[in-house]
Amino acid sequence: MVRTFFKYISLNMLGALGLSGYIMADTFFVANRLGADGLAALNLAIPIFGLINGLGVLLGIGGATRYSICRYQGDEPRANRTFTLSLLTGLGLGIILALLGGFCARPLALVLGGNADTLPLCTIYLRTVLLFSPCFLLNHVMVCFVRNDGNPKLAMAAMLTGSLANIALDYLFLYPLHMGIFGAALATGIAPVIGLCLCSLHILTGRSQFRLARPAQVPRALADTAGLGSAAFLNEFTGCMVLALYNTLMLQAAGTIGVAAYGIVANLALMALALFTGLSQGAQPLISQSYGRGEQHAVRQLCRLALLVSCLVGLALALIAQLWAEPLAALFNRDGDPELARLAVNGLRLYFWGFLFAGPNIIAASFLGAVEQPRASFLLSLFRGGVGIAILVLLLAWVLGVTGIWLAFPVTEALTLLLCLSASRKVLSVP
Repeated sequence: MVRTFFKYISLNMLGALGLSGYIMADTFFVANRLGADGLAALNLAIPIFGLINGLGVLLGIGGATRYSICRYQGDEPRANRTFTLSLLTGLGLGIILALLGGFCARPLALVLGGNADTLPLCTIYLRTVLLFSPCFLLNHVMVCFVRNDGNPKLAMAAMLTGSLANIALDYLFLYPLHMGIFGAALATGIAPVIGLCLCSLHILTGRSQFRLARPAQVPRALADTAGLGSAAFLNEFTGCMVLALYNTLMLQAAGTIGVAAYGIVANLALMALALFTGLSQGAQPLISQSYGRGEQHAVRQLCRLALLVSCLVGLALALIAQLWAEPLAALFNRDGDPELARLAVNGLRLYFWGFLFAGPNIIAASFLGAVEQPRASFLLSLFRGGVGIAILVLLLAWVLGVTGIWLAFPVTEALTLLLCLSASRKVLSVP
């Protein structure tokens, strides 16, 4: 079991890094091609990207968790209905978001804080990415189901190949073809198309166990899927909504250069969080399978392994930020702006202490969802990703200014860890 565990988590951590590389590649190339205004505009648009990813993992993780449990309980018809409903819902939501991008991109950019310098760039990026929403959502769903269907290597390959293609296309569109921020958004939109093509090989080669089936009791089935995927959704969506709040506070405290500095920290943090997301998503199929077979000892052992790995990864990330903050910030500082460098370096060193606690929190919330405890999973994720951090960033920004904005993340994660310890005794039955 231990060998299988490390196989799954290593593949999914690499794949999640690849997925998060969509925005990181855009950030790097936009920062170096378009400067601080382009970086700030991109950072303002990220919350909408978070909404897309959040809906994708809601349907993917929630649906695939139910699919895996049903399969190992021998309920193949319900497993197939879950797959079909997740796929159709993803397509429908993707079409709605695409229409939103086509007609409401500029108002969205204004709501997110676009000003005279950033509004045109932010509008172009939002419109382009939203038009690819069906591809993003369907890619998330397919990757999760392929992983839970016993093919983690293909799931990882789909995510990594899409990310590598995004990087190559970012360079091509922004440099030789001079397409500006539209090129960055177009490269990001093409990436999930490539991922979908690779995931389809799971079906075309006859390896898939899932089949299309007429959904039944749709409202109830959707509520079930949403409950099981709620933690993953909140990790993605609320994090990006809080990012919008951070942008607003940073704009007030330090202007556009502050938003650009936060863009550097936030994008590197998204890469770091991807490691924990990959870890939790890699462990989820094994936990759900063991839970479906009634193997409670194996469930607890898998949880402990995931918590141990998350603590080690969190410590490594915190140390990296302390030792290499300057060169990391310099990657996104085309003009060598000293104020941008100062803000970003200070932010990295303070913000990244939160990863000492974030990993166990994400694992605990994911574990609860995998064993059909959606309420506890939802509440933990809601506090760490939404209510708790929103309250603390407002309070600490008022008391400590920019320093308080950076500290809100580690303080929230530390408080969430206390809640997770309580949940581990009451719900997870960890001795």
